[in-house]
Amino acid sequence: MGYREFEIAGKTLTVFELDDVSNSATARPLTGSWIWDSALVLTEWMAEQAQLDFTFQDKTVIELGAGVGLPGLAAALLGAKRVVLTDIETLLPGLVRNVEANGFGDRVEVRELVWGSDESEVSGLGELGGEFDLVLMSDVFFDAEEMAALSKTMKKVCGKKTRIWAASEVRPWTVECLNELTKEGFGLVELPREVGKVRSSSLLLGNESFLELDSFAIFRLKPPNQKDDGHVTAVDHACPKIEEEEAEDRLCF
Repeated sequence: MGYREFEIAGKTLTVFELDDVSNSATARPLTGSWIWDSALVLTEWMAEQAQLDFTFQDKTVIELGAGVGLPGLAAALLGAKRVVLTDIETLLPGLVRNVEANGFGDRVEVRELVWGSDESEVSGLGELGGEFDLVLMSDVFFDAEEMAALSKTMKKVCGKKTRIWAASEVRPWTVECLNELTKEGFGLVELPREVGKVRSSSLLLGNESFLELDSFAIFRLKPPNQKDDGHVTAVDHACPKIEEEEAEDRLCF
């Protein structure tokens, strides 16, 4: 089991990746066993927002499809008072280890959460009644057929002031997934970020590499229960302009 270290806001975050977790049906490694590039992009963007106009202090955060939990752990490091990392049961031990490795046991919880679960299961996430200030997701837009279940879960954990940030590598099926979410009533906007490259060594200690930012997008979604706040408006079209071409692997060393 290898680990990677990240420097965020002058502090070091340690994340273990899993090499011994596989799908019981296919024997293939579970995709949530390692850190995806979208998680790096979202985490660096979060760190930038913490220096600009978003305060993590006293915020409650939930990460859906957390995998190894990099963005959620980063939220805790940036000051969130409560973070809940969620994924399927098989990935929970790895999440627990990453929470313990960073000493976040007093603020970060690990919970099993299958998208589309009953309301009673979702509300069982804690005394907050299932509503969080911030919802984080990275590389969850893979299967359009799963978006109805994801939508159901997001509606359960979102209040009238909840923000949803989602990072994704742009792939042909990204558009289809976002289309399904807009059909479920979610507003959608692609958030601005610097065009060009992100130096992943600004997060990753001891390994300098670059990610081509035009391969990635960061979205803010607005739940159906929120009125127009002047920042995000519902869209009538499919999604922001995304070319429906298969994105190449642009991680360059």
